[in-house]
Amino acid sequence: MPDHNTAAVANTGAIDATIEAYVATWNETDPGRRRAGIARAWAEAGRYRDPVMASDGHAGLDAMLAGVQAKFPGFVLRRTSKVDAHNGAARFTWSLGPAAGPSVVEGVDFCELTPEGRLIEVVGFIDKM
Repeated sequence: MPDHNTAAVANTGAIDATIEAYVATWNETDPGRRRAGIARAWAEAGRYRDPVMASDGHAGLDAMLAGVQAKFPGFVLRRTSKVDAHNGAARFTWSLGPAAGPSVVEGVDFCELTPEGRLIEVVGFIDKM
């Protein structure tokens, strides 16, 4: 009989690592390192959607993140909650704002993951803008 608790803990570790890599890509300004982070966190055909942006695939994600960084230089995305995950899905709250200041945008991301814990889709909701 499989030990579901051990599998859940291992999967939780993979999901946490994916979400940390995902958040780091929002803050990585070096294009090579950002693309490497996207490759770690995302399935090749990954999709991102929120009320103001959409992208598909690694190249689309990279272009979207570069655009956000150009529009909001010096802003930092921070995860503001624990990662809640089960059955191939995860969610967490985040904030975006100047590195040394208060957040100007806050929201929640809902994620669909592969069995290995990589992102298939992220759907973001903005709670404060």
